[in-house]
Amino acid sequence: MKAQSTTADPALMRELNKSILLNLIRRQGSVSRADLAKETRLSRSTVSSIIDALLAEGLVQESGAGESKGGRRPILVNFNYRAGSVIGVDLGATHILVVVTDLGANVRAQAVREEFSISNGPEAALEEVSRLVSQALRAAGVSLDRVMGLGIGVPGPLNYSAGMVIAPPIMPGWDGIPLRARLGSQYKIPVYLDNDANLGALAEKWHGAGRGRDNLAYIKVGTGIGCGLFFDGEIYRGETGSAGEIGHIMLDEAGPPCKCGSYGCLESMAGGPAIAQRAEQAIRAGQRTALQRLARDHGLTAKDVADAAAAGDELSQQLYREAGRLIGVAIADLINLLNPGMVVIGGGVAVAGELLLGPIRQTVQSRALRASVNSTQIVQAQLGREVTAIGAATLVLQEAFRSPDLTIQMQL
Repeated sequence: MKAQSTTADPALMRELNKSILLNLIRRQGSVSRADLAKETRLSRSTVSSIIDALLAEGLVQESGAGESKGGRRPILVNFNYRAGSVIGVDLGATHILVVVTDLGANVRAQAVREEFSISNGPEAALEEVSRLVSQALRAAGVSLDRVMGLGIGVPGPLNYSAGMVIAPPIMPGWDGIPLRARLGSQYKIPVYLDNDANLGALAEKWHGAGRGRDNLAYIKVGTGIGCGLFFDGEIYRGETGSAGEIGHIMLDEAGPPCKCGSYGCLESMAGGPAIAQRAEQAIRAGQRTALQRLARDHGLTAKDVADAAAAGDELSQQLYREAGRLIGVAIADLINLLNPGMVVIGGGVAVAGELLLGPIRQTVQSRALRASVNSTQIVQAQLGREVTAIGAATLVLQEAFRSPDLTIQMQL
């Protein structure tokens, strides 16, 4: 990366060079001033002056001596990930989870509200988000003036540039709500909004199963089924930000109704509620299953079916095989169309592990073009329930480090 060296405003040039050096240190880890000068083609005196300023601001720190290349051993510097914090919010269909991370998206504290329905509407949800953000900040021992930004993931299509959800099938009352603007006004920090599957792709790419992959798809299988696409170093959002709605691929036009208004969508046939509903239908039809007792005690969930399947219940295993087969049909088409190097399967339904992934792989192997499928791995996500919130924090960091006024933003 070559630094800026023109006759433009010297103060602006210094800030640009400062941002370039900080990004370089963040990517490379421990690095010497001499190596920074060589890579940026800045003079050693300019690099030393900027590094001294970054040290004073706490954004970098010295990390010992490096190897000698013929003279004195150089003093190395590295990025100080504890210099600030980021808030990540997972506004799920049935829960809200908030994390506070450092500048490497490492979770320092979290707060969660279980069994919260997004169908309660934006006012109730945003009030709960505010409470959980305060709780997580207290748990992390971080004040809001030390926070770089807030990222939030939602389970529906959106207009990314406008920062609002657009006609979301499972979010009644949210259409057109200026979510990013409202949170930005409340917290007075940069706010970024994205689809939960996109954020899952971002998190797994940088911190989970997809590390080292340039092209991957993340499939979130939960209440809904979504897809985040990461290609050539960037999330692919489409024209407005609503790309990746794999859950609304029609598999059977005579199938069950979907909340999107269509019939036979993947989500309506293989999402968490669909799996639970099929189990209840089987019980009513008289099929023998370990789920009968649970069905009497409370309404079944996909997790109940997954637990019973893991314990050897034949009906539950059959239901997961069928869900995996249907998801595999959609993924085979995705692989044929986009040729990702990896498909990461996450979300609450994916806790079933190989009970779901095995049938997915078998179906993909039988349906996808050999040229594509031979270069694609299908793996389970690594980051668990925090994946969307970690992805939201990662989005904040990605956008901040993309900005030329990064060091101005980070003078906390």
